[in-house]
Amino acid sequence: MTAPLSLSALSVALHVLLQAGFVARVLLRPHRDPASRITWVVVILALPVLGMAAYVLLGEVSIGRRRAERMREVIAALPRVQDAPGAHADALRPVIPGRYAPLFTLGRTISGFDPVGGNRGVLLADSDATIDALVEDIDRAADHVHLLFYIWLPDHNGLKVAAALRRAAARGVACRAMADGLGSRLLIGSVHWRAMASAGVRLALALPIGNPLLRPFTGRIDLRNHRKIVVIDDCITYCGSQNCADPAFAIKARFAPWVDAVIRFQGPIARQNQTLFAADWMAQVDEDLTGLLRRPIPPAEPGFGAQVIGTGPTVRFAAMPELFETLMHAARRELVVTTPYYVPNESMQAALCASARRGVETTICFPARNDSFVVAAASRSYYADLLAAGVRIFEYPGGLLHTKSLTLDGEVTLIGSANMDRRSFDLNYENNILFHDPALTARVRERQARYLAGAREVTPEEVQGWSRRRRLWNNAIAILGPVL
Repeated sequence: MTAPLSLSALSVALHVLLQAGFVARVLLRPHRDPASRITWVVVILALPVLGMAAYVLLGEVSIGRRRAERMREVIAALPRVQDAPGAHADALRPVIPGRYAPLFTLGRTISGFDPVGGNRGVLLADSDATIDALVEDIDRAADHVHLLFYIWLPDHNGLKVAAALRRAAARGVACRAMADGLGSRLLIGSVHWRAMASAGVRLALALPIGNPLLRPFTGRIDLRNHRKIVVIDDCITYCGSQNCADPAFAIKARFAPWVDAVIRFQGPIARQNQTLFAADWMAQVDEDLTGLLRRPIPPAEPGFGAQVIGTGPTVRFAAMPELFETLMHAARRELVVTTPYYVPNESMQAALCASARRGVETTICFPARNDSFVVAAASRSYYADLLAAGVRIFEYPGGLLHTKSLTLDGEVTLIGSANMDRRSFDLNYENNILFHDPALTARVRERQARYLAGAREVTPEEVQGWSRRRRLWNNAIAILGPVL
């Protein structure tokens, strides 16, 4: 009997040491907020085996050492947009009021891009109109077409874009298309992907999955390239929330339609998106695109100031939440936000509440039905505090409100791919454009107003009337926010 007892005691001791090692790893990892540390320590101690397994799969923000090194090398070698010929022309100097200048200063610390003037923009009517405009621009392209999408589906709209790329490649336009290895797996595995390659379209996978069983040892499988970037002939770029797919979004049809907003920009801002695309492309493909970035910036017409802001796990830590919070603190009259996913950190929740408490008319709109029941529950756990601070909350029932937009005092807009959740803060590569233009911001604000007009306002009385069971569920899920 002595030997089995000793073996049992040894197993327990080894298990405790292993747990202690995992806990030490959690505590020593850089850039981890206290809430995240506490959550992971509790998970590891409360679920001894499952907790450690979960940490191996989800606990660390890593795309793999080699990939991270490659991305940093590529970014370091890219020519600066500010050094391109013509970059200091008078037309490219943005006119930005002094009180908004710090917003763009912060943006510069994230991606290294100065705000640039001479831009024009059109908010496209809906998802189908966006695809139609994109196809038309591809059909008119003379030099190159660059696309990157997180989700690119082999549906009606997705195949329209694929066909346009094949046509462009056939007439000698350099077409490069990149899609996320997980989000676009249906298209990547289809005959349509191979048909684009056969037509001369240069294709690449962003963060390819590889062997799913081995992937945890080379980086998190759920860390994705969530960007949506289009650049055509170095002078047209698109930015917004829309993936390359039908609004019916066949893979999650019961939540459809997907309701998105996209702006078609013309002007020097395209060069900044071009740089972002080149970084992602060169990190995966052995092709040097720096020659494109050294070309003179095309002459600009009079226009507004704008700035590309790209974030991700190999960019400065906490960049995206810092930007959101800074915009919230800058509001003086009105702040309107739309986002499908709201799982904030403490400072962002505080910034949104503080906006309302200092008298700013603060409004946020979510989808009434979220495609993630976990995120929906976590989001609603924050409702009571937001409402108590004076934030107006709306839930949109007309489909999955997927638009990620923020308008500030009717003058400044942030639009792009980033959600207000931990995935966009820490895990995913995102791209956004921040711009100052009262006219275009008015168009975005009108779109937000349309969402609000079709939405239902959530009242404090309603939230107070939620059952104890519902509140328990919401708050329990919210505790896992740092893990999610």
